[in-house]
Amino acid sequence: MEPQRLTGPEARVLKYDVLTALSVAGLNGPPTFQTSMMRLMSLVTARYNWRKDEFCVGQRDMARMWSVNERTVKREIKRLLDAGLIICKRNGVRGRVGAYGLNYSAIVAVTAPCWPLVGPDFDQRMRDRYSQSEVKVVQLSAYVQSDPEKELGSSPGTWHHALAALATEHPNLVESWFSRLVYLGFEHGTLRLRAPSQFFQRYLETHHLPILLSAVEKELGPVDQVRFET
Repeated sequence: MEPQRLTGPEARVLKYDVLTALSVAGLNGPPTFQTSMMRLMSLVTARYNWRKDEFCVGQRDMARMWSVNERTVKREIKRLLDAGLIICKRNGVRGRVGAYGLNYSAIVAVTAPCWPLVGPDFDQRMRDRYSQSEVKVVQLSAYVQSDPEKELGSSPGTWHHALAALATEHPNLVESWFSRLVYLGFEHGTLRLRAPSQFFQRYLETHHLPILLSAVEKELGPVDQVRFET
């Protein structure tokens, strides 16, 4: 997905469509994802430079806008970067404010399952505009609560121990994504999991599965395939 005429005659429609897609995807995601989408949308609506295709806002300004501290701002920016929704165009060093741009391809991957929820006209318009992304739509279902068994302690060679190891390196990913998976079993190289929804599953497979598999294989052994079950 590439930005199209974001400063031209059709720019207003394109901008509103991007914001609509982000907002509806956020409303259909877990709480942490909802918060991230709201914060990202506030930056886009208030401070995005569409001509340069970037926002350049200091951490203090973001903290004031979001009513949080600067430490939370750092975590949120890292979360958005890890999710691939934004890209760093210029690092902030020596007092210089960093610049970030929207990653339109990732936005398509994350929001496409939600386009039909807005309406058939919106869905068709987005498909026509970004047909090169080969978007596949899946149905959304309600998110469920975390599995109670995840509260149990972990020991080496277990799913829970793999999550505990991940939490030291990728705490945001564990909090927002991996902890919401239900472990069903591991047999003959097949890892069986249950995700809160097909939308959640599709996003996880597209963006975060390699990190998860790396940790799981250290505990359970080689994974030949991952099977998501309902």
